[in-house]
Amino acid sequence: MTAERAGALERRFALTQRGTSARSEVLAGVTTFLTMAYIVLVNPAILGQAGMPVAGVAAATCFAAAFASILMGIIANVPLALAPGMGLNAYFSFTVVQQMGVPWPVALGCVFLSGVGFLILMLTGIRQLIVAVIPPHLFAAVAGGIGLFIGFIGLKNAGIVVSSPATFVALGDLTKPDALLALFGLALIGALSVRKVRGAMLIGIAATTAVAAIVGQVHVTPTPYSLSALTGTAFRLDLAGVFGGAGRHGLGLLEILFVFLFVDLFDNLGTLVAVTKRAGLMDAEGRIPGLDRILVTDAVATMVGSLAGTSTVTSYVESAAGVQAGGRTGLTAVVTGLLFLATMLVAPYAQLVPLAATAPALIVVGGLMLLPVTEVAWEDPLAAIPAFLTVAMIPLTFSIANGLAFGIVAHALLTLLRGSATRRDAFLFVLAALFIARFAWLGGAG
Repeated sequence: MTAERAGALERRFALTQRGTSARSEVLAGVTTFLTMAYIVLVNPAILGQAGMPVAGVAAATCFAAAFASILMGIIANVPLALAPGMGLNAYFSFTVVQQMGVPWPVALGCVFLSGVGFLILMLTGIRQLIVAVIPPHLFAAVAGGIGLFIGFIGLKNAGIVVSSPATFVALGDLTKPDALLALFGLALIGALSVRKVRGAMLIGIAATTAVAAIVGQVHVTPTPYSLSALTGTAFRLDLAGVFGGAGRHGLGLLEILFVFLFVDLFDNLGTLVAVTKRAGLMDAEGRIPGLDRILVTDAVATMVGSLAGTSTVTSYVESAAGVQAGGRTGLTAVVTGLLFLATMLVAPYAQLVPLAATAPALIVVGGLMLLPVTEVAWEDPLAAIPAFLTVAMIPLTFSIANGLAFGIVAHALLTLLRGSATRRDAFLFVLAALFIARFAWLGGAG
């Protein structure tokens, strides 16, 4: 690297001030990419079940992750990488499209509008109000519930868990090829993870796909690479369908917007605290410098991601791996983004990967997402009851919205019954009332 380029990087990213170097930042960016790259295969597998073209989603995933990570690095100068978020992609596919019957272009329109809403919340300062009234144990419970949701989908895709008329769910036939492949992948990812191997999930998915090909369980023939792969989902969002679909889907579209918006907000705040704290970027009072720039970048990334053809883009806690490797500035995120951009060249081949190969990654990611549940004060009924209802209802009803609704209503009701309600809880009670009205509306519609 020439002295001129080194000087430009120093000025842009303040490398010396943060006690790092260009070499450390590049290595950190590669580390973050390796821990996140599984999303290039997993996201298309999930959104493909909504009827979206797998090759197009894979290309959109790469583009969205590249754009968002590079933008985050340049605008906010933090080692935080972004990509389509786990949990919301499952909600998009299984709840919004499959259960509610919303066409995927209309669902993409909802994602875009949620990004616009996120930006409005930031610019008007309403974000602070929301964060202040939602109790911390519900943030933790939503993360844990989404983890169980993702893990359950992985078990279902693998055929390890199947439906049962007697018990609702039951153990599947573990001698079937899909189940055996998934168990092999799960064992391999687990073994690599406990040995701290970088890219454990990506290696596990690739190895399981190779085994599946050997035993004849890969049945898709990919088309040769072409830039047209991205056009399968790019600019296919249907905003007119969002506004014109109220008659067909009722309040459901408002609910979708609410979930996309609030879960993205919860997810981002939790990730930001974890990553910036580990990177030593928090100030003495526990505040995150440049928080508004970070969240505005996330909102813009979600809008651009929906235009490319993928679900909500959000910050990834896997960025902590890059921080652990020495990343301290936005250069780490830029390097990660450039690697995602290069991955677009092979994106169409994601359709080769069977569900049995991505299922182990879903199971492992779901398990890792349970960590925030340890922050709930389980000995306190005011925290434990709403948190449990949130954690349980998300996977059992296949809906993040239902989990949020039960948790917020339970917390509001228990706060009233304990006699500890204050004026600052007014917004929380408004949310609870809206959720109760939602339950009444769903019951009447049924």
